[in-house]
Amino acid sequence: MTSIIKVNTVQDVDGNNIINENSNTVTIGKSGDTVQVASGATFVGGGIEWQSSIVTASTITVVAGRGYWLDTSSNAITVTLPGTAAVGDRLIFTDYARNWATNAVTLNQGSLKFQGFASPNPVYDTNGQSVDIVYSGTTKGWIPNSDDDVTFETQQSYAVDYLVIAGGGSGGGEAGAGAGAGGYRTSTQTSNVGVTITVTVGDGGASVNSSNNGNSGSNSSVSGTGLTTITSTGGGYGGYYPQNGATGGSGGGGGGGSGTQGGAGNTPSTSPSQGNNGGNGILSGDRCGGGGGGAGAVGTNASTNTCGVGGAGTASSITGSSVTRAGGGGGGTNGTSTPNGGVGGSGGGGQGGDNNDTPSAQSGTVNTGSGGGGCGKSTPNSGAGGKGVIILSMADADYSGTTSGSPTVATGVSGKTVLTFTGTGSYTT
Repeated sequence: MTSIIKVNTVQDVDGNNIINENSNTVTIGKSGDTVQVASGATFVGGGIEWQSSIVTASTITVVAGRGYWLDTSSNAITVTLPGTAAVGDRLIFTDYARNWATNAVTLNQGSLKFQGFASPNPVYDTNGQSVDIVYSGTTKGWIPNSDDDVTFETQQSYAVDYLVIAGGGSGGGEAGAGAGAGGYRTSTQTSNVGVTITVTVGDGGASVNSSNNGNSGSNSSVSGTGLTTITSTGGGYGGYYPQNGATGGSGGGGGGGSGTQGGAGNTPSTSPSQGNNGGNGILSGDRCGGGGGGAGAVGTNASTNTCGVGGAGTASSITGSSVTRAGGGGGGTNGTSTPNGGVGGSGGGGQGGDNNDTPSAQSGTVNTGSGGGGCGKSTPNSGAGGKGVIILSMADADYSGTTSGSPTVATGVSGKTVLTFTGTGSYTT
């Protein structure tokens, strides 16, 4: 015969409730107590309460302590997590129909953190995935106890501003044209934390003399996982008489001679344009070269006894103050009736030489990507192209401090950190 003793409350010797039934709710222990299950005993009925209904709606608000089957066969599902949580609160979500890769599950974390961050909302998109999360407290918030692919679901990112200028071309030989500036491109892109941005800075074209066209500048570029690669094209060389200028980021001018043509800028084409056309040369009186194109303006055509002027560069305030870079080179002359070579474009373009080499052709300013000036007589040489430059800027709070290639680093520039690269290097976000 079995005896059954029925009680509503069990108390300890101090009168504290150990077990209390009230309106069919049974409370074991009191706040602050430790409820211990004896070694070898089995606790029945505790843990996660799996829901019998399969979730197919596009949104659901969930309750801690439960497990949910999420079926995304027809649509993605956004799961709103509890607005408040206690340490140890647990939730499990499982891909019921193996369709999360087609229609993902987003966890709307609300005001509570997930993996230590307030945003972005984590997204799970792997077929057959099961996500088991536990609330750890206010510092880290919800943390996956397991999520199968162990992806960091709250990947952080921030915006980086870019200025990418290629190397300028060099001016042409005798009666040579000014060279084009290197391509000039700007961009703002969002990068995930931990991405390495590779930086390549193009050299300027080497100077020449006598019966030689100049040399085009080299490309500059930045690239990295998840980024749109930015490539700026080297500036086109200036022609000598009677040769045409070359295409490039900005085009080189045509050498002194009848009908010589400046090279096309913005080649290959980008939007916005990375540069401008070079000017035409002329043989009318003296041989005079055209001006090289600049980032902000075309190089001018030579006219009777007047050499072409280099196109103006473009100003940027990425370093905290306005600086003009990427000017085109001025055309040169070997005639006695032309008093001066063409002036270089603003932003570092080199001036063209005259018949007496006073002055001689000037090089484009280093690390502005400016074009060199065209040569006057066969000696000395034409102006070399200015080497390019790449500048990155991000909020001070985002700067990681991880670089290679020894860029110049300036912090606190109106709340920004500015990295200036004059050679190959990298930055890891």
